[in-house]
Amino acid sequence: MFVHGHDFKPDRDTLLEISLSAMRAGIERDYPDCLPAFDGLHCDMAYYGDLNNEILRELGRHYDAGLDVGDRHNALRQLREIPARKRFGIRQYDRLPGKTAVPEFIADFFYPVLCLFGLAMPIIGRMSRDFGTYLRGQSNYAAEVRERVRGKLCEMLDRGDQVLLLTHGTGSAITYDVLWSLCHDPEFKQRYGDKKVNLWVTLGAPLGDRQIRKRLKGAGKKSVATFPMNIISWYNVAAEDDYTCHDNTVADDFKSMLNQRMVSAVRDFHIFNHAVRYGKSNPHSSIGYYIHPRVSKIVADWISPP
Repeated sequence: MFVHGHDFKPDRDTLLEISLSAMRAGIERDYPDCLPAFDGLHCDMAYYGDLNNEILRELGRHYDAGLDVGDRHNALRQLREIPARKRFGIRQYDRLPGKTAVPEFIADFFYPVLCLFGLAMPIIGRMSRDFGTYLRGQSNYAAEVRERVRGKLCEMLDRGDQVLLLTHGTGSAITYDVLWSLCHDPEFKQRYGDKKVNLWVTLGAPLGDRQIRKRLKGAGKKSVATFPMNIISWYNVAAEDDYTCHDNTVADDFKSMLNQRMVSAVRDFHIFNHAVRYGKSNPHSSIGYYIHPRVSKIVADWISPP
């Protein structure tokens, strides 16, 4: 199950098709024997892009869906031309057009100072208007987005599926809240408290950010009520220069989940995202994450366990 992140999005079917195509291309490149099993998976997406689009348009931003879809296909086409997993290293990454570490540098060095003056939320809201709306919780947007994610996830859990959950960017924070609610909220706990997600893969997630963690469900609670208890393994993949995950590790921030035996594994992976969007390097691109050899290995290992 895919959960996308912030900003404008094309329609659900198009976004799912591009996401699956990117992931399939990575599997075909590195683990072709796994293709039949991959093609046999039931894949779905928790989609709330229409809600994102509505918020952003109300703020006066323009979205050209046709151009966006075309550029996503161009990015995927270029990534498919990379012939081998070893070509996803730093040498090739440094040659990408428009590559810059400035946004991540600003996030690393100036953002903590701004947080000291209580400016974290204005900065987050400025960089991601829809996610800022979610964190502030001042409209129905947050509840509607969580309901979209929860509805799709519960469908899988109700069927008894083995669930691989792939969440991109700010969608990881929304998914965290949903996972927490399913095992702690009295409305859902009785039905879903004992059901597990086999593997949660977060891609470019902001969950290492202390200001974000302070606003997650369960923050400030004690003991087992603090964290979700329905994840067996959690793998976090963060790309170099991806400012959305400028604090690119989660194992240190959520080690209490391991100490309290609430999860079997929390692992961090550092990668180089080779996606190019609109002629410039975009290290946060979901396509670049989905097709990356590290993600291909994670998915292939899940499909074909030892």
